[in-house]
Amino acid sequence: MSNLHFIGGEKGGVGKSLVSRVLAQYMIDHERPFLGFDTDKSHGSLLRFYSDFTSPTVIDQYESLDRIIESGIEEPERRILVDLAAQTHQFLVQWIEDSGLLDLSGDLGLSLNYWHVMDSGQDSVDLLRQLLDQFGERLKLTIVLNQVRGDRFDILDASGQLDRAKGLGARAITIPRLQDSTMQKIDGHSLSFWAAMNNADKSNTGLGLLERQRIKVWLKKAYSNIEPLDI
Repeated sequence: MSNLHFIGGEKGGVGKSLVSRVLAQYMIDHERPFLGFDTDKSHGSLLRFYSDFTSPTVIDQYESLDRIIESGIEEPERRILVDLAAQTHQFLVQWIEDSGLLDLSGDLGLSLNYWHVMDSGQDSVDLLRQLLDQFGERLKLTIVLNQVRGDRFDILDASGQLDRAKGLGARAITIPRLQDSTMQKIDGHSLSFWAAMNNADKSNTGLGLLERQRIKVWLKKAYSNIEPLDI
């Protein structure tokens, strides 16, 4: 069976691409073959940081999205990782519904997984509510509490939507916080997380010894949260 992972959240700035990059590095480090698809037309992060594994995808063209499914069928040993740009959810949902994909996936040997990346704001909670209203338990859902974009999720806790999601079979994980200045250096130098941890030339990365060590600790914590999901 091929596992397809759509990394979304609809709202810009919640960290969808960050989570996609963490998952890409996780698969590399755990020797799990994967193919990446990036839907961001202007500044695709997965293409930028993991170009050897990633192809561009046009989200509002069915033929382009169909290619994602075909890739999963043709190479079932590879995970499929799709980084969804902001404001693309409606196109994805329309394609899923028009294609009857949720009903067809079992026959095709595909496991469809949607990762809903959240920051600590009300908009992310509202989007989760809409997602649950739309799909219920028909779609495998992983809720990602991204502490890089805020480490208090009081609004989510008070809303009851997290408990509702878990009652429908959703899973929830946390991506821990990494110091802002360190993340800015990683992004500013277009470093994969592997390069950020292992390139000791500070003139090329801007990262000192202890910063590189903190990245290792941060990624290890993120991995420990992902591991139980068996992706």
